[in-house]
Amino acid sequence: MEVDPLAEDFPLPESVVTILESPLPPAVEALLQKICSEQSQVPPDVVLRRRLAAIGEEGAKEILKRVAARNVRSLSGFIVYMLNRYPECLREDSISPAGKSAEKRNPIISPPKALEGTRTPNSTPRKRSGLFRYFSFQDAPGSSERPSPPKAVRLLSFLGEPRSNERANHLMISEQLNLLSQLEFRKFFLILSYIGRNKLEEVISLDAARDILELRDLPMAEFESCIWNVHGHGSYVGSERPKYLDWDSGKTHMYHCNVDQRGQCTFKGPLLDTTRTHLQRALGDENVLCVKFASENECCAKIVADEGIFVGVRRYRFFVYKDDKEKKRKKSLDETKRMPASLKCYFVRFDSIGPCKDDMSYTFATKKINEARSHFMHVHTVASMSKYIARFSLILSKTIKFPVNLACVDVQDIEDILCLDENGHVVLDEDGEPRIHTDGTGYISEDLALRCPKEFYSARLISDGNFEQFQDITELDDNDMEGIHSWNREAPLLMQVRLFNNGRAIKGTLLINKQIGPRKIQVRPSMVKVEKDPKLSANSTFNSLEIVAISHKPKRSYLSKYLIALLSYGGVPEDYFLDLMESALEETKTIYTNRRAALKAAVKYGDMDYEYTTAKIISSGVPLGEPYLRSCLSRLANMEKDHIKRGKLPISNTCYLMGTADPTGMLKHDEVCVILENGHVTGKVLVYKSPGLHFGDIHIMNAKYVQELDHIVGNAKYAIFFSTKGPISVATEIANSDFDGDMYWVSMNPQLLNYYKVSEPWSRAYVIPKAVSRRPSEFTPSELEYELLRIFLEGKKSGNNMALAADSWLACMDRFLTLGNNNYTHEKVELRRKMLHLIDLYYEALDAPKTGKKVNIPSGLKPEKYPHYMERKPSYDSTSVLGKLYNYRESSKPEENSRIEVWKLPCFDVEVPDACMILWGERYHKHYLPEMTEAMNCGPGGSEVRNVAANDVIKKYKQLLYDASDFEESTRKIDEIFNEALAIYNVCYDYAKRFNDIKKCSFAWRVAGSALCKYHALKQKGRPFLILPSILQDIL
Repeated sequence: MEVDPLAEDFPLPESVVTILESPLPPAVEALLQKICSEQSQVPPDVVLRRRLAAIGEEGAKEILKRVAARNVRSLSGFIVYMLNRYPECLREDSISPAGKSAEKRNPIISPPKALEGTRTPNSTPRKRSGLFRYFSFQDAPGSSERPSPPKAVRLLSFLGEPRSNERANHLMISEQLNLLSQLEFRKFFLILSYIGRNKLEEVISLDAARDILELRDLPMAEFESCIWNVHGHGSYVGSERPKYLDWDSGKTHMYHCNVDQRGQCTFKGPLLDTTRTHLQRALGDENVLCVKFASENECCAKIVADEGIFVGVRRYRFFVYKDDKEKKRKKSLDETKRMPASLKCYFVRFDSIGPCKDDMSYTFATKKINEARSHFMHVHTVASMSKYIARFSLILSKTIKFPVNLACVDVQDIEDILCLDENGHVVLDEDGEPRIHTDGTGYISEDLALRCPKEFYSARLISDGNFEQFQDITELDDNDMEGIHSWNREAPLLMQVRLFNNGRAIKGTLLINKQIGPRKIQVRPSMVKVEKDPKLSANSTFNSLEIVAISHKPKRSYLSKYLIALLSYGGVPEDYFLDLMESALEETKTIYTNRRAALKAAVKYGDMDYEYTTAKIISSGVPLGEPYLRSCLSRLANMEKDHIKRGKLPISNTCYLMGTADPTGMLKHDEVCVILENGHVTGKVLVYKSPGLHFGDIHIMNAKYVQELDHIVGNAKYAIFFSTKGPISVATEIANSDFDGDMYWVSMNPQLLNYYKVSEPWSRAYVIPKAVSRRPSEFTPSELEYELLRIFLEGKKSGNNMALAADSWLACMDRFLTLGNNNYTHEKVELRRKMLHLIDLYYEALDAPKTGKKVNIPSGLKPEKYPHYMERKPSYDSTSVLGKLYNYRESSKPEENSRIEVWKLPCFDVEVPDACMILWGERYHKHYLPEMTEAMNCGPGGSEVRNVAANDVIKKYKQLLYDASDFEESTRKIDEIFNEALAIYNVCYDYAKRFNDIKKCSFAWRVAGSALCKYHALKQKGRPFLILPSILQDIL
């Protein structure tokens, strides 16, 4: 009997039933089956197929094409994610023919609020999510057709030319956005920042947009206040409000964007910063967007990077990121685990989707991404993707621009000095590369070196107090070369630089050389990180010489946990370190009684104090027992004790110096030349470079006077020169370092030299194979962007292997030291083997961003327990010298918590005009206290955002007192200032006495401190004089 194919009880396969119950257009069905087959995926269920069908054929095909381009773990999960991301993909069968031919619509847009009349009576605005929620397109005015639902058309790609002209023919931007885009960009960004996750058109009506546009000419501070009052309260955390008084100071404007797991963006800023990068100088602050991705969703990051981020009508594209090994190295593993995971990179502005006043002049408005990168350097010429990422991130170094026109400078190439064996053959390293004595160092002529700005040490250390000194200087032409000696009478001996020149990227140090002739810079192959592509023109490259840091007079030097461990291994007895600790703790006690010790500590931590407030108070003659000053001194003493707890013990006859290679060739392999303030040092010295972990990373060298060097560097000071002889560079033997700016610990301390016994220098025993990867030039532009993004996203998975290796090494070393100086037991032999392996892995991890090697720490090298001073679990009580240092600091805690009684200095406790007392009493209680409370809630203690917020509150009240930024710039009558300063003092101290809380006195000294110090000095019949903090630090 034949089976009736139409019988109701005929058992159909489940997959067929699913297809029959939720049919899809043939093209969509075919594409779906292809994906399931090629990726071995389970087909979507009925509900998901119906959701695909609901958005129409074009929308479903677009989503499935995106799925097909990726290897996904769960097909259904990814389709759900895409559908949730594109809720505006409506049914295709509702699109009228006129609508289909009239326009192409962005998949994440909304019906315009500005044209309410074009909606059907029952239509309601849709909330938007994702990257495009800050703008909307609308149909042409006057159209009688019902608005056509948008198609799921992908308008953005890596390869396509900017489509702003194409879109302009078919689309209109909402009138609100069109109006607000006429604002100065930082003002427009502030609006986006304050409206939070809301869509612009849903928060700001057309009339409101016109009203805001009327405010366009207001100063930024007033504009910010107006926008905050209207829009900021509802969506923005008040404590993170970027309320500055110095918007037009020339500081860097930082624009931030945070992207959550769903692809939604929130903007933050602009925030002001005192540092700047080559990227920001070349393009302008407003064209660089700092983007952080939540690390939970890689798909989101890929889509965002693919499509770009829109800020109003401007589109920003994924451009560069930096693997910051310095921050990773300084974080312990425990700190790394506590930090919330996020991925930070930089997007750069490219094209616009609407009118933008500077589109015609903006460099990248018509560029592809690979073309844009070539304006900085021809980075596609490097040998590997890891080098591509590391080299291109040089544009993110914090620098100041060197005041020179590179067109007037002769940049010459000179050869490196190679390491040779006893037979004169070139020595190769483990990777088959030639070893180099001059790795990373070149020369600069004296006339150019003299252009380095005075008082500059490091771009990272530029603060509010000295920012104006180092603002970007306009490039000079030949006529401006005259008079440069008035800029800097003593040229720095060494400069750590980044040189971007005609497509090349050069990194390293430049040694002053009086013999090479004027206007010359000489670079070696080891400094050239990116070569020029001869096929490309160099006419449009952003050429610049940027300074990172210079050699300078060293500050007081300190030991570290790692140095103490290595020195202990080398035979320095623990009593030596305990004596240093005792001496340091005794010195902290003198802070309370000795004015010199107090001033020394105040200047040392002046950058962490508000504008050296404590140092000013001490210098004006205020007694050390004054309550607020006493509390400041207590804080300084605690900071000193915290340093001691972490092994930072002050040590004499020791300093940190920038290193370079001997230009004379006179030094032998075991010799160095050390130049300090009083000239050349002679005799034995210890030399080390952080973060060295190997037992032989501390060298004993012979410091020698080299007369021939005087003819090259003149009177320049503060550096250490290493030999260019021998089969291996001494720098390589010391923690695998080089001369591109590395700082070396140099000690002439006689006790350390007497105790310490050297170990064999480091040489690699465990070699990780060289990474093999395609050259960047072998990728298509589209493939290259996806590969860059893939490596970027993988960065968070690798973890912090540097911190893990360092923590594991310290735990092993602690146990090794605890076992004492007995003969090598089996346990000590095993510990030493582990440490040697960890050392090699640590140095590999340090270089991994450049080499591309994959570094993993085997479980057998990880400790089961950690010494208690590392503050990690599980732990054991360490009896090593580091454990004893930690315990001593802990036992001294109770004596630090004594309360300070609040009382007034007689010279300030005087009759003050009632009007002043009433004025500042109201300002303090009604305004300052709630404002400062809000600022202190903006972030954890010590965080940058909290400090900035608090400082800005203080700046506001200083402005009210002085009608200027500070006392010295004020044009008010001095008697008026003194009266109000005394009123502030008495209001604050009366309030503090009520609660016996000395912290409540800080307002008086932070706001009126300069006036109070001047008043007190005059009452002491003294005549104050000006002295720079840097000079004071040298004296002390």
